Parts: sequence; structure tokens; C-alpha cells
Amino acid sequence: LDTYFGYRGSFAEGLGYDVGFVRYNYLGDYTAAAPLVKADTAEVYAAISYKFLTAKYSHSVMNGFLTVPDSKGTNYIELNASYTIPDTTYTVSAHVGKQTYKGDPADAFAAAGFDPSYTDYKIGVAKDFSGYVVGLAYTDTDAKDGGFYTWPNNGGNWGRGMTSVSLTHSF
Repeated sequence: LDTYFGYRGSFAEGLGYDVGFVRYNYLGDYTAAAPLVKADTAEVYAAISYKFLTAKYSHSVMNGFLTVPDSKGTNYIELNASYTIPDTTYTVSAHVGKQTYKGDPADAFAAAGFDPSYTDYKIGVAKDFSGYVVGLAYTDTDAKDGGFYTWPNNGGNWGRGMTSVSLTHSF
């Protein structure tokens, strides 16, 4: 269950802002495996946009970020572009973001050679078919094997590159 509070507006033609609070609540009565904590997370954010470009900064305000204990202050900074090609129904997009983990667990992972902080990238294209949007995107990170991104049962790195196809429609 995600809860959002925010305010957005514009300064001038093509120049906008967005500030707010986001809370991610993972429902259920469970105990996270030690040394992890429940994944509930809260962040404050601020963004500024100019035409098809947006820069955004998000800052964790809880003592746990996702499943990482003692990680208050973990942050994410991102730059996004979404440009509709004139006289078409095609949109091209690009994203780059930097997740920086804070706190003792993140420092311990970094000292052991598994820095949990990472940069992620995404490029994509989408086409609108009368309100149905088909998209194709490639996403990758520089997340290292080990640390927070390796699934313990199979050793796979969650941060590896992936291609996705999507179909969306707004009602």
C-alpha cells in the first residue's frame, strides 16, 4: 500500500516543481529474516522539470530503507527525459539515477567490497495506439554481485540488465 502526499505547480512556461512525501507499506504480519528489517519505507522528495527533462531527489526519513536496518538518509537522485517526437505518436525516454545507501550496514558492506550504492540506467521507446501504449525499454545498473543485490538461493544479481515490453492503458 503506497501513500503519496505532495504538491506540484509551475514557476513559468515549461518550468515546474513537485515536492512531497511517499510511504511504502508492505502488508502482512511477518518478521524479516535477520539481520534485515520489514521493507516499509518513507521518503521526502523534490523535483524540478523543464519541458521534457526532470531532475528529482528522494531522501529516506525512516531508520530502515526497504529491508536495510539503520539506513536513514539513504537517497536517490535521478534525471529523466521523455520526448514525444513531433508529428508522431512515438515517445523516446532516458533515465539515469544514483542510489546511495547510508548507515552502518551499508558501510560494512562497502568495507567488505560490496558497496550497495549503485547507478541505474534506462532507455526506451513507446508508441500510442489510440490510448493503448506499447513500450520497449532496456534497463541496467552497475550494482555489484554480493551485497544487497544477490538472491541467496541462486546467486543471481538482481541488478543485471533487462529488456522489457509493456502495454498500458489509462481509464
